[in-house]
Amino acid sequence: MKVLVVDDSAHNRRLLSELLESSPDVKVVGTAIDGNEGLRQVMALHPDVVTLDLEMPRLGGYSFLRLLKSTAPTPVIVISSYAHKTDVFKALELGAFDFIAKPAKLTTEVLEKLRKELQEKVHAARLVRPEMKPVKRPKVMTLEPSFVVGIGASTGGPPAVQRLLESLSPEPSMSLLVCQHMPKQFTRAFAERLDRLGPFSVREAQEGDLLAPGHVFIAPGGRQLVVYRQNGQYVLGTPPPTMQDKHAPSVDRLFMSLAEVFGSKTIGVVLTGMGSDGALGSKAIQRAGGEVWAESEETAVIYGMPQEAVATGAVSRVLPLGEIGPALVELARKRR
Repeated sequence: MKVLVVDDSAHNRRLLSELLESSPDVKVVGTAIDGNEGLRQVMALHPDVVTLDLEMPRLGGYSFLRLLKSTAPTPVIVISSYAHKTDVFKALELGAFDFIAKPAKLTTEVLEKLRKELQEKVHAARLVRPEMKPVKRPKVMTLEPSFVVGIGASTGGPPAVQRLLESLSPEPSMSLLVCQHMPKQFTRAFAERLDRLGPFSVREAQEGDLLAPGHVFIAPGGRQLVVYRQNGQYVLGTPPPTMQDKHAPSVDRLFMSLAEVFGSKTIGVVLTGMGSDGALGSKAIQRAGGEVWAESEETAVIYGMPQEAVATGAVSRVLPLGEIGPALVELARKRR
């Protein structure tokens, strides 16, 4: 696998190259100090994946993404610091595949975590199709207010979640709860970005929020997202993870909570991601009489989470990403 590293810092170029090439099937074929050189290297070296720093002299990251998309579409992973989290989602909107948070301190433990995340996302990015066309929006949608959709995603998830939300009509009456594996410093910016892109009201969930039709709540990074009934209302909880939780936020915890509270009125949707988070929760939704859908292998960047959910026998529908939103609309009309 050929990777091009674009970063104006010599230290970062050297570090990223070493971390990438610690994988035997990854080769850093070139580096670039700015967007101009990066574009020349893309045309000359034809890398499978590009890692990109956004803040560079001469031609910066945003301009690089725009030009790359129109000249030589290539999967891009943005490397960004926590201090510039809002920039990440602008880059995703411009076509970047995913991002990695650049740590402030490089301890041995932090470097190992960065190495694993970098290699995982580079391998995943190689599978994407940058030329993929956006989904057309259905024109009409009416849903029961108690129709609740839980969405779980990990690697490759931010653009997948965006595409799913954009495929729904501008008159939603369902509630959606999203569990996207993401560092806690980024989930609020992710919610704010989605809120500006479509008809839904999107926000990062906070303890005590009321579940409401036409709203999307993003699970806060580092915490869980659950629902409970109180005084006739559905209230969101964001408890800290327990020792038993492998992920925070956890798709399993969200799905189990929805199954317990909403039963047959629950739809669980498992999107792209590595690992098995969501499999246990899918079984809980099935036992409660709800439905579980999974993204198909043909569109999933990483088919790990959907595949594990399907293996439980709880999944009733396996759909390409572009068909999930319209299928939710169709189901809601039947339930009116």
